[in-house]
Amino acid sequence: MARGLPQNVRDNLEKCRSAAIAGVEVYNRPGPRFRTAHYIVLIMIAWTALFHAIFYHRSRRPWYRTRTSGSGRGIRYQRIDGEPKHWDLAECLKQFFGDRHPPERKNLEFLIGLRNKIEHRHLPEFDAPLYGECQAALLNLEQLLADRFGAKYVLAEQLAVSLQFSQLIPEEKKRAARSLASASANSVREYVEKFRGSLPAAVLNSMRYSFNVYLVPKVVNRESAADASVTFLRPDEADDEEVERLEKLNVLIKEKHIPIANLDLFRPQQVVDEVQLRVSHRFTMADHTDAWHHFSARPVAGAGRPERTRSEYCVYNKVHGDYLYTRPWIEMLVREMGTAEGYRNVTGREAKNV
Repeated sequence: MARGLPQNVRDNLEKCRSAAIAGVEVYNRPGPRFRTAHYIVLIMIAWTALFHAIFYHRSRRPWYRTRTSGSGRGIRYQRIDGEPKHWDLAECLKQFFGDRHPPERKNLEFLIGLRNKIEHRHLPEFDAPLYGECQAALLNLEQLLADRFGAKYVLAEQLAVSLQFSQLIPEEKKRAARSLASASANSVREYVEKFRGSLPAAVLNSMRYSFNVYLVPKVVNRESAADASVTFLRPDEADDEEVERLEKLNVLIKEKHIPIANLDLFRPQQVVDEVQLRVSHRFTMADHTDAWHHFSARPVAGAGRPERTRSEYCVYNKVHGDYLYTRPWIEMLVREMGTAEGYRNVTGREAKNV
C-alpha cells in the first residue's frame, strides 16, 4: 500500500482488495456448489471496506451515532465490545450516493437483498443466471478504487479471466433453472424477479448493473495484437466503425435465453388482465400491442427471426409459434403506462376511465 495515506485508510484498502480477490477465487474455483453465495458475502465485505476507506480519507467517521438527549455533551457513537459500530453497506450507500440512484448503486442494493435472503435459507444453484450482477459488482469496485486512490490499487494484475468449459455451460443453466423452479427456491426467485422488474430499462441494461459478455475467438493478424489472448473493449472507448462491427457480431452470436426473473411466463391476455387490475384507466389488448411495438419487445408478425425478442420481457414459444411475456414486462407496463401521460406517450391516445 502507498505511503501518505492514514493508517485506517490503508487498512481498509488492504481489507477491500483481499476480500475481493478471495471472492473471485471462490467463484472461479472448479467444483464448489453455491459459489454465488460465497462470492456475495466476500464482495460485500470488500465494498464495505472500500467505502470506509473513502470516508476515513474524507476525515469522516463511518460510525453509527447514538441518540442524544440534547445535553450538549458532543457526539456519541454506538459501540460493540468497546469498539465503534461502523456503518454497514446499506448505510454506506446512503451516505455515499445520497439521493442519486445510478446502476452501480442498484447493483449493490440487489446483492444486499440477495445476501439477506440466503443468510436464512437454503440457496438454490443459480450461479450462471446471476453472473452478470456478480461481475458488475467486481468491475465497479475496481473502477471506484482507481478513481479514488489511483490505478495502482486496481486488481487486474492479480486476477485473470477464468477458463471456461463452454460445452458444459448449457447443462449448468438447465440445472439452475430446475433448481429455481423448485418450491424451496420461491422466496429467492420472487425477490430476484421483483427487483429486476422494478428497474427502469436504462438501469437493467446498464453494464454497471449487470455485466454480460460473449467470448469471441480473437484472430491475430498483426504483430501488435499478439501480446494478449483476451482484450476488453469498452464501448465508450471504441470508434463508430468498431461499435457497429461488434453490434453485428453480437446479433450473430447472441443466445436467446430466459433469465431467472422470467421463469414465470404469461400469455398476452393474462398480461392485459393483470395490468388492468393495477392501473386506473382502461388497458386493452390493443394497448398491449402498441406497448410491445413501442418498446421493441418482440418482432412483428411474419418476421424471419421470431426468436429475436428482448428476452427480459418476451420469449418466443417455438412449439406453439407464439409469444409469452415475463413478470418484468408486466411491472414495466404498470410503471410506464400507469399514468395518463405515460399511456399517451406509448399509445398516442388519451387514457379512458374504466
